[in-house]
Amino acid sequence: MQKSVRYNEGHALYLALLARKEGTKRGYLGKKTAETNRWHDKWFALYQNVLFYFEGEQSARPAGMYMLEGCNCERVPAPKGCAAGSAKDAALDKQHYFTVLFGHEGQKPLELRCEDEVDGDEWVEAIHQASYSDILIEREVLMQKYIHLVQIVETEKVAANQLRHQLEDQDTEIERLKSEIVALNKTKEKMRPYQGNQEDEDPDIKKIKKVQSFMRGWLCRRKWKTIVQDYICSPHAESMRKRNQIVFNMVEAESEYVHQLYVLVNCFLRPLRMAASSKKPPISHDDVSSIFLNSETIMFLHEIFHQGLKARIANWPTLILADLFDILLPMLNIYQEFVRNHQYSLQVLANCKQNRDFDKLLKQYEANPACEGRMLETFLTYPMFQIPRYIITLHELLAHTPHEHVERKSLEFAKSKLEELSRVMHDEVSDTENIRKNLAIERTIVEGCDILLDTSQTFIRQGSLIQVPSVERGKLSKVRLGSLSLKKEGERQCFLFTKHFLICTRSSGGKLHLLKTGGVLSLIECTLVEETEASDDDCKLNSAVSSCKAKGSGQVFGHLDFKLVVEPADAPPFTVVLLAPSRQEKAAWTSDISQCIDNIRCNGLMTIVFEENSKVTVPHMIKSDARLHRDDIDICFSKTLNSCKVPQIRYASVERLLERLTDLRFLSIDFLNTFLHTYRIFTTAAVVLEKLSDIYRRPFTSIPVRSLELFFATSQNNRGEYLTDGKSPHLCRKFSSPPPLSLSRTSSPARTRKLSLTSSLNSRIGALDLSASSVASSPTSNYSPATSPPPTGSKAPLDLSRGLSSPEQSPGSAEDSLENPRLDLCNKLRRSIRRGFNNSERTCDKEFIIRRAATNRVLNVLRHWVSKHSQDFELNNELKMNVLNLLEEVLRDPDLLPQERKATANILRTLSQDDQDDNHLKIEDIIQMPDCPKPECFETLSAMELAEQITLLDHVVFRSIPYEEFLGQGWMKVDKNERTPYIMKTSQHFNDMSNLVASQIMSYADVPSRASAIEKWVAVADICRCLHNYNGVLEITSALNRSAIYRLKKTWAKVSKQTKALMDKLQKTVSSEGRFKNLREMLKNCNPPAVPYLGMYLTDLAFIEEGTPNFTEEGLVNFSKMRMISHIIREIRQFQQTSYRIELQQKVTHYLLDKTLIIDEDTLYELSLKIEPRLPA
Repeated sequence: MQKSVRYNEGHALYLALLARKEGTKRGYLGKKTAETNRWHDKWFALYQNVLFYFEGEQSARPAGMYMLEGCNCERVPAPKGCAAGSAKDAALDKQHYFTVLFGHEGQKPLELRCEDEVDGDEWVEAIHQASYSDILIEREVLMQKYIHLVQIVETEKVAANQLRHQLEDQDTEIERLKSEIVALNKTKEKMRPYQGNQEDEDPDIKKIKKVQSFMRGWLCRRKWKTIVQDYICSPHAESMRKRNQIVFNMVEAESEYVHQLYVLVNCFLRPLRMAASSKKPPISHDDVSSIFLNSETIMFLHEIFHQGLKARIANWPTLILADLFDILLPMLNIYQEFVRNHQYSLQVLANCKQNRDFDKLLKQYEANPACEGRMLETFLTYPMFQIPRYIITLHELLAHTPHEHVERKSLEFAKSKLEELSRVMHDEVSDTENIRKNLAIERTIVEGCDILLDTSQTFIRQGSLIQVPSVERGKLSKVRLGSLSLKKEGERQCFLFTKHFLICTRSSGGKLHLLKTGGVLSLIECTLVEETEASDDDCKLNSAVSSCKAKGSGQVFGHLDFKLVVEPADAPPFTVVLLAPSRQEKAAWTSDISQCIDNIRCNGLMTIVFEENSKVTVPHMIKSDARLHRDDIDICFSKTLNSCKVPQIRYASVERLLERLTDLRFLSIDFLNTFLHTYRIFTTAAVVLEKLSDIYRRPFTSIPVRSLELFFATSQNNRGEYLTDGKSPHLCRKFSSPPPLSLSRTSSPARTRKLSLTSSLNSRIGALDLSASSVASSPTSNYSPATSPPPTGSKAPLDLSRGLSSPEQSPGSAEDSLENPRLDLCNKLRRSIRRGFNNSERTCDKEFIIRRAATNRVLNVLRHWVSKHSQDFELNNELKMNVLNLLEEVLRDPDLLPQERKATANILRTLSQDDQDDNHLKIEDIIQMPDCPKPECFETLSAMELAEQITLLDHVVFRSIPYEEFLGQGWMKVDKNERTPYIMKTSQHFNDMSNLVASQIMSYADVPSRASAIEKWVAVADICRCLHNYNGVLEITSALNRSAIYRLKKTWAKVSKQTKALMDKLQKTVSSEGRFKNLREMLKNCNPPAVPYLGMYLTDLAFIEEGTPNFTEEGLVNFSKMRMISHIIREIRQFQQTSYRIELQQKVTHYLLDKTLIIDEDTLYELSLKIEPRLPA
């Protein structure tokens, strides 16, 4: 019996629950404590051989438990102290006592008592049965018999040994006699030379010897066969087989990795070194060293390790690997140097690629067949993932290595060292993800794109949009959304970055081509118009505002269109009109574009205001704020800068993350996406909303004290008056900000006036465009919040151009200013901006800007949250009501600008809708549809119909997964069906479709029909590939690779060569080799909609989750990990948001979802054996 057991609290609680419900014996007993020798009544429950006791019958958690196996329970008399004559002692004397003695050394006996004698006897009998005493006695009897049999076997062995010696003596005697006979025969031959030669041996003796030899061989083979079969079936042999397979796979992976390093060194590093030594070098030696660093040393190290692995394989079945890792571990520190340099190497490579000669030379190197179409960036990334691969391999090895194995401790030590090194490398891997993404996109563009070589560019999103052909004189051409030519000719692949917006067309080969006009749009020159309007022929439009009421183009395009008004400095303005596939995707695009434009302009605005008021530049101000770049106990930064030129956060407390979210000086779009995707891991929605509310009500608290000191550096006298007054408008929300001024009828129709800060102080950086990032058309009459309702229809956050119009645009501004002090303040601010700020006007300007920026920040975050994460509010009604209350409070603010009012109203309208334009088809709706009057069968359905409906169903199921299910590896937990129901439904749908394919093939009894079915399903899989449904491809190929179908040799012999070649091509596309590298390449080059294989992303998320914890030992949030998780979730949601334009065919979907056609795995294999029996050995 084992002296100790491994305790699992969850298992113990489950057993306690079973004991309470189904226990053999349950009831109250008195228990004597060992420390105080006092008796306490406890509620006991006996289940099998475990005795639980609770504080009371209603207690949910047990107070303790005893293992009764091997114990002895017996009745004992009452303690001697109970013999006194008192009533209490008499009552105690009536108690019935019994003791449980345990067989373990050092464990005190359990003393119990009860009031009823019968109950006591039942408890003693139940504990006696639970102790398995009878079984132990029987075991002892069997052990005695076993010992007796062993003695008999030993005696037989001795007797057999004696007989063996006798047989050996007899064999020796026989050999002696044979030699004597041979000698006598020779003598006879000499004596009788005249007699002829007789046969050496009698034929009968030869036959006897032959039979004896055959019997000896048969007995020997039978004995060894029994020994080998017994070992093959043993658990030890199974474990060793798995261990050997892991080692063999490790050798293959190491061989491939060494080959990759060999290609990196011989196809790139050494040729570039030679090129750097030429007369006109396209690259310098320093740049070569910076790009490749110690790649050659890493290659030599792994070549040695690979040779050692092959030497160990040569000595199979003895596989000792620990000493190889002992040699490898001290050298792996070179990986730390490589990882630290990786980001810098990619930056140097991006800079070098701006040299056309180097770029041309690099493409020649990448065209080498050894590269297999992979880029240099791909080879530079391979070493980043080698250490985690070793950790996974060692983890699997240890799982199949016995605890008494000679190298168990060495492997555990190697695993711990590698995990320590991996933790150091993990953050560096996440920091370079954005650079690799930009370089990958740049490489797919045929013309190249230099702006993507800027390492400060952060990728935001990509997808397919339809571009409306032309905009002439501000009028949209009369086109219909349903036009096939518009869908084909106007389809564009769009990429959004923090500073630019790319519009490309994709060729048939997958390459991208930038549009000649408007292919690269600088967001600083763009104005986003979400609710576009098309004017009549007699209406004149400028690029931003319509001066007449016209029929909205939203009625033409179903409110799916939005436009970007581009006003470049050196070219005439133009407009790009884009159509999204759905309102949900339009909201996502416009939210991200608006956020990027707001960031650029808000950063520029804060730069101008800060420099005007304090004569301290914003970079210097941020540099002076140590909280933004210096590590502290509650935050740790990486070396990588985000899109706002601020170091990215590696680890931070929740408070510091919320502070970064609401810092008015900047807001990185990648930080906002990461935070909203992963905040539920480390905080709650209520905490986030409370912080936003606080920033809205007290905006000055969002800038740290040090920054405020720099902000107020030059106006100390004026500020002192505010601070001593105690009634400073800094501290209250009610501040008179300038009202909006609309365009008058006499204003110029050429272009909306913009706020341009052209004072002498900022002349060195040029005028700053502060026009709104989102503009909506409004009537030309003067607008006043007191006389007319706020305009609606646009989700624009802030339009400063409307609130700061020039005096020429409003002739009545002088009179209005006398009646409205807010208007007078606006005019003063406008004049100050034109000629420069004096001391009395600087305070007015900074308070106005900070309050507007605070409101804008809160609205932008809420808009992002509501439009892209609506499920948070659908599942949390309290959160929804709190957001509605906050937005209503914002609307009640009398100082709200019109564009802020519009943005607030749009968020309110979006949040108040019960169904946010979610008309998507759901799998439950398809299943609940009435049955088709004429159910179809496989023979009557075409391959195109099957492929389209499989794609539609796969995308419906894939689209239904909420992004919060991707957090926390819920799909790998015990309660996975409750935590991740939609992921489990997706997995079940995958299995059902694969089972349907296999069952349909096996339903045919003749070989030609089965071969025809295989060819048809392969054709369906190929059409799925053309539809970018790679999940469907894997469903069909996995079904065809099942053992029940793969073994049908006669059937496969009838399948055509073309089908087999196509099958191999499809399998290669969705192969898991190299972390699904082929599938990832296909997804990167295809236009959505597409259905990826969900298991690929779940593997990535599991790799990230298992590699690093969510929190550090100090309790800080691992935000680098959050950034990596967010990157994967954003890629998944990109494919979820774009729907297929495939019409539902009920007759096909009913066939595909018919569970009665599915045959289980065991029945399939039995049917396969029946159709084509095994060939005799």
